[in-house]
Amino acid sequence: MNNIISWTAEDEAIIATNTDATECKRCAVELGYWKDDYIVYFAKHVDRKAPEINRGYYARVKAMEMFIHQFLERCGTKCQIINLGCGFDTLYWKLKDSTQAVGNFIELDFPSVVAKKSHIIKRNKQLLEKISNEDGEVMIRSGDLHSDGYHLLSCDLRCLSEVVRKLEAGGAGAAPTLLLAECVLVYLRPEAARALLEHLAGAFPRCVLLVYEQCNLGDKFGEVMMRNLSARGCALPGEPHCREPGAQAARLLAAGFETARAWDMDTVWRALPEEDRARVEALEMLDERELLQQLNLHYALSVATRGDLFADLDLNA
Repeated sequence: MNNIISWTAEDEAIIATNTDATECKRCAVELGYWKDDYIVYFAKHVDRKAPEINRGYYARVKAMEMFIHQFLERCGTKCQIINLGCGFDTLYWKLKDSTQAVGNFIELDFPSVVAKKSHIIKRNKQLLEKISNEDGEVMIRSGDLHSDGYHLLSCDLRCLSEVVRKLEAGGAGAAPTLLLAECVLVYLRPEAARALLEHLAGAFPRCVLLVYEQCNLGDKFGEVMMRNLSARGCALPGEPHCREPGAQAARLLAAGFETARAWDMDTVWRALPEEDRARVEALEMLDERELLQQLNLHYALSVATRGDLFADLDLNA
């Protein structure tokens, strides 16, 4: 890596949040919250998580899927998905199993995360065969994994020139683009996040950006969340932007997106189909309903768009 940015213990703590999230997802999948045949490759057997954690992850995954499907309904498979800070996300494989496999799929994350994900992919046939071309070819070059239509790239999102170079290496073009950023921007300093957002808004004239991260961190519950993360070595340099959802949407508009909306996850949860909520509520008894509501009030989903094709994306679509 030719970055001027050096790796720190804080970076390692951020990287560790990927392991935590993957284990939480596997727990929820094992309990039947949603279906994911591939999460087992990225997390070994895990201890059972609290019901409010499982339900919170369900709302997160379901909300992201809802907007991903709206995006694909409008542009079909002739599009690209760029997953910023991808971690061990399994979306690529789940889409391959559906009729919604996309033309190009690019994933970016820290080199150590990419190296481990590449290793897991290479040693598991069920993962590898989904990314191989007709000749079964997968290339590893300079720590990056390339195949036809899938690129797993090591990248420091704080370094915009590197992001630009890696996107070019992954074949990012002018096709309609879905940009995913789950718990990513909060770990970037405000100036780095602003530069990244402005570049994405300018580079992709037909795009949807989905951002999932903390919100309302200025109250006492938010302060406890930040103290807990700090105790694990995770600073939140983007915390000043993790205020009310309306401010998060305004930030995306200021970066150059044409439309932007944001909702806390309590609002998202209540907007999910009643039958879906009833199904997952029957999976586990939930004693701490107030705790779940507090958690949901401190995470938000933001949706920003460019191009008329996506201007009407909405939570209740």
